[in-house]
Amino acid sequence: MRKLVILRHGESIWNRENLFTGWTDIDLSDKGRTEAELAGKLLKEQQDISIDVVYTSVLIRSIRTANIALEQMGKNWLPVKRHWRLNERHYGGLQGLNKQEAVKEYGLDTVKKWRRSYDSPPPQVSIDDPRHPSHDARYANVPVDALPCSESLKDVYNRFIPYWQDVILEDINSNKDVLVVAHGNSLRALVKYLEDISEEEIAELDIPTGIPRVYHFHASGLNIKQANYLGDPDAVRLATLQVSQQLGNTK
Repeated sequence: MRKLVILRHGESIWNRENLFTGWTDIDLSDKGRTEAELAGKLLKEQQDISIDVVYTSVLIRSIRTANIALEQMGKNWLPVKRHWRLNERHYGGLQGLNKQEAVKEYGLDTVKKWRRSYDSPPPQVSIDDPRHPSHDARYANVPVDALPCSESLKDVYNRFIPYWQDVILEDINSNKDVLVVAHGNSLRALVKYLEDISEEEIAELDIPTGIPRVYHFHASGLNIKQANYLGDPDAVRLATLQVSQQLGNTK
């Protein structure tokens, strides 16, 4: 049975400091490293999961989480493919702001709309703004007009799902078990696609940090036979609740 494992990176330093992160390249906190270790241990315990290939974004918190998890699994040698299309949602002018400061500046209702609506992006950054991806060497080969100034979840969906269909799915269709280590919003986009979640319902979906979610597919097609988080159900519920209570839901 073909399997997909999705894993949201562990807590980052800016998560801990209550800042909007987006495409800003912030490393894991100590708690985030511990979460990544636990994720690797959970995957190692699964006798029916044998990860064959790994996908990450090009942001260090995703890369670090994957590396730590693979080390715990004893599988550092696995092939890893990285792509900017797996990046977190670009938070535009909110990136680097404290969530409470954003509420004071823009109002609670507006920030909630940017955070949770499917198609309402935050204010854009200009191409001259240091927060625009064109100033980052890792995107030097990406056409400037393909780089976001700000994104809604819909924008993330539209850049991630074609990569899923064209690249990642090829590995799954080759009967490989795939691990995707990415971000809260990029994984929400993928879950929306896989589970056919409506635009209204996806607003209520939260993905906990550092807890693997496993999709078991039927032998043919992409029909899901089973989907579940690994580990203690109470711990999963608590971690998910903590994400939902983050005002800005920084990923």
